[in-house]
Amino acid sequence: MTNDEMMRRTPRRPVHPWAPGRAVQAVLVQAVLMLAVLAGSGCAGADGPAAAPDAAPNAAPLPVRFTDVTAAAGLDGFRHSTGAFGEKWFPESMGSGGGFVDVDGDGWIDIVLAGGGAWDRSPEPAGPPVVLYRNDGPPEPGQMPTFSDWTERAGLASLDTYSLGVLGADYDNDGDQDLYITTLYENLLLRNDDGVFVDVTARAGVGGEPTWSSSAIFFDADRDGWLDLYVGNYVKWSPETDIWCSLDGEHKGYCTPETYEGVPSRFYHNNGDGTFSDWTEQAGFLPAPGKTLGVTELDVNEDGWPDLAVANDTQPDLLYVNNGDGTFTERGAVSGMAYDENGKARAGMGIDAGVVDATGQVSLFVGNFSKEMIGVYRHLGNGLFIDRAAVSRIGRPSLLTLTFGLFLFDADLDGDLDLFAANGHVQPEIETTQEGIGYAEAPHLFINRGDGTFEDLAPAHGGVMTTPIVARGAAYADVDHDGDLDVLVTQNDGPVQLWRNDVQTGHAYLRVHLRGEQSNRDGISARLVAVTGDVRQERRVRTGGSYLSQSELTATFGLGAATQVDTLIVAWPSGTVDRYLDVPGRQTVLVREGAPSYESWQPAVPERASLAP
Repeated sequence: MTNDEMMRRTPRRPVHPWAPGRAVQAVLVQAVLMLAVLAGSGCAGADGPAAAPDAAPNAAPLPVRFTDVTAAAGLDGFRHSTGAFGEKWFPESMGSGGGFVDVDGDGWIDIVLAGGGAWDRSPEPAGPPVVLYRNDGPPEPGQMPTFSDWTERAGLASLDTYSLGVLGADYDNDGDQDLYITTLYENLLLRNDDGVFVDVTARAGVGGEPTWSSSAIFFDADRDGWLDLYVGNYVKWSPETDIWCSLDGEHKGYCTPETYEGVPSRFYHNNGDGTFSDWTEQAGFLPAPGKTLGVTELDVNEDGWPDLAVANDTQPDLLYVNNGDGTFTERGAVSGMAYDENGKARAGMGIDAGVVDATGQVSLFVGNFSKEMIGVYRHLGNGLFIDRAAVSRIGRPSLLTLTFGLFLFDADLDGDLDLFAANGHVQPEIETTQEGIGYAEAPHLFINRGDGTFEDLAPAHGGVMTTPIVARGAAYADVDHDGDLDVLVTQNDGPVQLWRNDVQTGHAYLRVHLRGEQSNRDGISARLVAVTGDVRQERRVRTGGSYLSQSELTATFGLGAATQVDTLIVAWPSGTVDRYLDVPGRQTVLVREGAPSYESWQPAVPERASLAP
C-alpha cells in the first residue's frame, strides 16, 4: 500500500459539494479560474453581490491570550543592527530573522537570532551576527523558562558577516541540529559539535557566490535520507552599485527591488559525506527570476515527494513540483498561484502552506506589500489553485499592512490551523506620503472559524496584538512545554519579542517529535495525520517557511474537547508508514521510524547551576 493510499483510508471531513474531482475538464478549469478572479477582487460571486464587511469581533471571551515575556525570559539584551549611517542603503530596510533550534539536544528549545551587521561607515560596530540564547528551563516548575546568552560559549562570537536568515537541521545525521545562516556575502554552514559550532562552509561547498541571500530550507528532495538545501537569493546589490531612490523626489529613500536585477536561487544536493553538490540546473531550478524572500515545502499532488513554493518580491511566485526523482518542474503560472487576480506579480515575502479546511487540500499563504493583501490560494486538485484572499476574509483586513513573516499554527488548540502575520513597512517616511499606512504596524492573528474562513482576533485581543512594531521574522515553538505555541518576532533595527501563549479554553493537545532511522534524523519532509472522530488534521515536519526564520520541528495537534487522537499516522520520506491507535492527549510523544509503538517524551532537567561560560 502506498503512502497516499494509507492516508486516504483515514476519515476526512466531508468535501464541499462544489469541489471538483480529479477528472477536471478544460471548460471547468476555465470556469474555476474566473471564480478565482472574482473571489480575489471581492466582486459578485466571492462574498455575495457586494463583499460584506467582516463581522465585528466576537464579544465572547478570547480563546487565547499572548503576553510579552521578553524581559522576564532574559532576551531584552538583544538588538538587531542595520548599520544605517544616513545613506539609506537598500539592505538596511529588509531586516533579519530568527528561530527555534534545540542546540544542546535537551528538549528545551533554544533561540537563534540573526543580528544584522554594520558598514565601514557605520557610527558604531554591530553586535555578533549570530546570537544564541540557551533555554535554561523554568526557575521553578510551572514558570516561564529563562534564557542565557551562549553566543560566545557556542563559538559564534567571532563570526564576521551581515546576517539575514536562520535555518536549523541535522544535515549530517549525527544527532544534533546544525545551523545555516544566509548573509549579504557568502553564506555560513555551522556544524554542531556538542553544542559548539564549527564553520564548515568551504568544505561542504554551500557558501555560494558572495551575493544577497534570503530564506533557505533543508528538505529531502530525493528521499535518500540526507537533507538537501535550497537557498533563496534576492538581488545584485553592493555599496558601489547602490542607487538613489526617493519617495518625495527630494530626500533619499530605500529603493524597491524593481531597481535591481534579481539573482537566481541555488539548490545543493547532499552527498551524504558532509559535502554538497550544486545541482541547481540539473534539478530544474533554472532559469529563475530571483528576488526570492520566502520558501516553504509541501506535497501539492500528494504523491509522497516534497515540492517547494517560493515567494518572490515583484516577480511571479514559483511552484516547483517534484518529478518523483529529486528533480523539479516549475508550475507556478499554470497552477494559478504565481500572480494576483489581475495577472500582476506581487511583492511576496513570507510564505507558509497547510490544510485549513474540510477539503483536505493544501492552501498557500503569502505575505505581500501594503495595498496588495495577503495571498491565499487553495489547491483544487489537478495542480490548480484558486485565489481565496477575499472569501477567506484575510484579504481585506490585510490590505494596508505590509506582511513579512507569517505562519500557520493552531493558536487556540481547537483542531484547525490559524494564521499569524508580522507586519512592518520598509519606508520610515511612508506615513507622510500615504494615508492609512504606517511604518510600525500591528500584527494580524487570524483565527480559523473551522471552515477556512478567518477572523482577525488582534483588535479584540489588544496588548501585543495592537502594538505597532517594525516586524520582520516570525516563528513559533512551545517554549515552556505547556502544550500551546509561543511566538517569536524580530524587528528591523530593534529588539526581539517573545510572546507567551496562554490558551484560555482548556483545549487538549498532542505533540509529536520524530526520530528518523532510514529517513533523515529529524524526520523532515514527513507527513503526519491525526484523526479524532470525524476531524482529520495534517501537519508536515519542515524547516524554513515564514521570512528568514525557523519554527520548531515538533508537530502540534490541537484536540479541542477531545482527550485522545484515535489514529496517528506518520508517512516518512523513506516510504515507511507508521500507524498508532488511541494516543492520549496532553503529552508529547516520540515516534521512531518503524517502531511498533510510540514513547512518551519529557525534556531533560536543565543543569542551571553550570550555565556560566
